[in-house]
Amino acid sequence: MATTSKNMNVFYRQKKKSTTSTKKKSTKSPSPKHSATFGSDITQPPALVSHGGSLDLKDDFDEQEQALRQFDMNMAYGPCVGITRLDRWERAQRMGLNPPKEIESLLKGGKVKLESLFDGRV
Repeated sequence: MATTSKNMNVFYRQKKKSTTSTKKKSTKSPSPKHSATFGSDITQPPALVSHGGSLDLKDDFDEQEQALRQFDMNMAYGPCVGITRLDRWERAQRMGLNPPKEIESLLKGGKVKLESLFDGRV
């Protein structure tokens, strides 16, 4: 029995903590000085400033597209890759998942994109 435990100790060798202190340098690179962090006094980077000088935080879509994007992101109605939004809505309806009626009216109105948010990206 003693040989079994001795063999196990050899098989599972443990590294012992050394008493000497050897500090390793951090491999993490320091953050650039121009990066803005929460609570810093650094101004916004140029990408967020529009030509008029105000912050360019407005997206290129309206409230209807926002509602459709929320529908795309909601996995309760099944996957949305490789299928149009209207087909996905109809599939969810057939499966009894009760998709929002507002989405159906938006899609059948014809003023919005029928492709999902992930179309061509995945």
